Amino acid sequence: MAEMTIREAEESDLKGLLELYTHLGDNPVPEINESLVELWHKILSSESQRVIVGLAGGELVSSCVLIVVRNLSHGQRPYAFVENVVTHAAYRNRGCATRVLDYARDAAVREGCYKIMLLTGSKRESTLRFYEKAGYDRSIKTGFIQPL
Repeated sequence: MAEMTIREAEESDLKGLLELYTHLGDNPVPEINESLVELWHKILSSESQRVIVGLAGGELVSSCVLIVVRNLSHGQRPYAFVENVVTHAAYRNRGCATRVLDYARDAAVREGCYKIMLLTGSKRESTLRFYEKAGYDRSIKTGFIQPL
């Protein structure tokens, strides 16, 4: 694969990120309005949330969100969540998501996190094996979701 740049999202990445999120499934591109831009600014200015993006040829092709949660247990070390892992369909199986997840893991280590968790809605064994290959272990804990 051609050169890929991994970095934290910038203000100008909003449109590309929203288009990339259409590859998460039934997720249409929303109208970019004042409310959405305000939300984007809150995300970008958050101390605990990072949107990590991978670019190839200047195009946003992969991303994930890293959330660091401050914590009073485990020696007061924080823990992290990874969500919204996505790669553009045309760039899958090229190592893009692995690079983005590696960046997220390294950021969590720099923050002193004692663990990083990832949830996926996918039941496909190939997806689950991909996350295991990236270092996630599905046998350590059981995740539950309560839709709101």
